[in-house]
Amino acid sequence: MPEEGAALMSGLHSLSYGGQPAGSNVFAVELRRWRDVRGLSRTALAKNMGYDRSYVSKVESGAERPSRDFAAHAEAALRAGGALRAAFRDYEATRPGKPRPPPPPEPPEPVGAASLIVDHDDATLRYEGHTYRLTQRRRLVNGGTEPISRYLIRISVDRFPGDPERSNQLYSEIPLGWEEINLQAWHGGDRTEPMEWSVHHDRDAFKEIWLLFANQAEHFPLYPGESTWIEYEYTVSDAHWGNWFQRAVRLPTNRLSVTLDFPVDLKPVVWGLHTSMTAEALPFRTAVDKVINGDRVTFSWSTERPALHARYRLEWDFRGNPVAGGGSAVRPSEAMRALGVVQKGDPLLHRAARRFALPAEAEDARRVITELNSAAERIARVHTFGKGMGLAAPQIGIDRAAAIVRTPAGESITLLNPVIIESGAETDEQYEGCLSFFDVRGQLPRSLVIHVEHTDIDGVTKITAFRRGVARLVAHEVDHLHGRLYVDQMRPGTRLIPVEQYRGTGTTWKY
Repeated sequence: MPEEGAALMSGLHSLSYGGQPAGSNVFAVELRRWRDVRGLSRTALAKNMGYDRSYVSKVESGAERPSRDFAAHAEAALRAGGALRAAFRDYEATRPGKPRPPPPPEPPEPVGAASLIVDHDDATLRYEGHTYRLTQRRRLVNGGTEPISRYLIRISVDRFPGDPERSNQLYSEIPLGWEEINLQAWHGGDRTEPMEWSVHHDRDAFKEIWLLFANQAEHFPLYPGESTWIEYEYTVSDAHWGNWFQRAVRLPTNRLSVTLDFPVDLKPVVWGLHTSMTAEALPFRTAVDKVINGDRVTFSWSTERPALHARYRLEWDFRGNPVAGGGSAVRPSEAMRALGVVQKGDPLLHRAARRFALPAEAEDARRVITELNSAAERIARVHTFGKGMGLAAPQIGIDRAAAIVRTPAGESITLLNPVIIESGAETDEQYEGCLSFFDVRGQLPRSLVIHVEHTDIDGVTKITAFRRGVARLVAHEVDHLHGRLYVDQMRPGTRLIPVEQYRGTGTTWKY
């Protein structure tokens, strides 16, 4: 499970927000804060709440008094983890006409406070069919005397936190890869200014990345006294992600908030634990909010001024699907995705691959073949292929007409620019699987003998005959290079079966 942490340096805690003094209207200030956290305009927020835009504007400006019902709708729309309800209670207790309690004493500024202040740290984790997407937003303030030009973030996963040996084996066999993560980052809060990034540490289950206050067009360092929102997003498959999400406060921050967004039909149950350097895990002091909206359910929680080195962990269980997120099984297709195999639905699998001009492109062809063999080695470590295996370049994201086949007898076949020019009349029907949708198997007819025209690395055209099981393997890969999948050639009415029902794994072809 990823522990998502970053540089949250200590500093001033008694900030105003959006130019308004913090004590002027606590609910209005809090409403503006959360609208910024979610990146919503007043119009968008009003639409989500079901209120008139002018009324939302008046409440936010302090010209209109919020109602309890308004506060509840704002809380649900902004997923504030109870913060807006608490702000409404404070507003009601201190509004004009009511006695005001004395303000709490301000905490002393830490000795040797560092320059970077995180005014708000907000994470939203969304689960979408075997994939988690983490969106992280932070409002940074430079309270020092030097410009800040980069910001360190951390991605650390643990699929089986209670079983380190099992986790180590998983990440050794299927490392967390950059293609899977697909990290993107933006500066300014509206996703119009991309941020470049560089790798600080790259391990099988652990990444540290510097987000740079720069891109190809310009540099935009955070100067002393300035503030900005940054946002970044990445994905992790549930082959790698465990059923917990931890926020580690490595440097202090003023506000921490987390939202989990799950499908309703998984029947998620969520709870929170707080740990520190000096205390064991304890339940959160405040409850995690739950809101159902159609086919999604969100769990939100927030806290003020989290302590240095504290860790806030949300855990969950999918009662409607024990395998997803919390179970021990990893779907075959997700294991293949984690190994870098492109999955069904990607346009690359549905178009003809680009042919090589040989021998002029011999170096490119060698590079692609090396990539295919490397991927095949990774795949062979996690699955037994009794019938042999094949892999086409589009399946690893390369749009070139190259494929490899490894036969049950151990022979390696390399195919460049292959085309089936003749197919024998005699056929048989066997089950096939595809690494690009490995959760199912399908039965289809293939010719027992095929003749394939292909090109060697020196540009010489050859014709090779393949028979029986090897012919089936080769035909499958040649189909890939012409944008066809085996399901396109199944007989009408023939159904795919789940891999759990297939009884041929690990066995050779039968003739």
